[in-house]
Amino acid sequence: MAILTNPRERIRFLKFSVVGVIGAIVDFGVLNILHLVFGMPVILANIFSFTLAVLSNFMWNRYWTYPESRSKPVVGQLGQFFVVNIAGLAINTFVLWSLLGITTQLFNTYGYNVAKAIATGVVLFWNFFINRYWTYSDVK
Repeated sequence: MAILTNPRERIRFLKFSVVGVIGAIVDFGVLNILHLVFGMPVILANIFSFTLAVLSNFMWNRYWTYPESRSKPVVGQLGQFFVVNIAGLAINTFVLWSLLGITTQLFNTYGYNVAKAIATGVVLFWNFFINRYWTYSDVK
């Protein structure tokens, strides 16, 4: 695994993680606004919030984490990024749904945020490795 031995890959992972934090702020913010303010069901709100976070993450990763990747056409790269993230959405939603009952019991009204945080952590690793070796495969 290059991330363990290559300093450039560690920096990319750190940048990817910072972008992930920005995405998490978008994701959690939109999730809570849609659920708490507009009364949207958590799972449906999660799909919208996750999608907006993916768009934010794509732009930050293309222009900051992997600026060398701009040799690829943006539409194709965005398509690859979305394919990876659709699988990430499925993983995220499954983990969220699986944990929702127990986290709501343990943390009451806002337990869905705990479940969402765990789901986000799981998807971080999926997204980094698949995007690094497929979406940003042209980066050396």
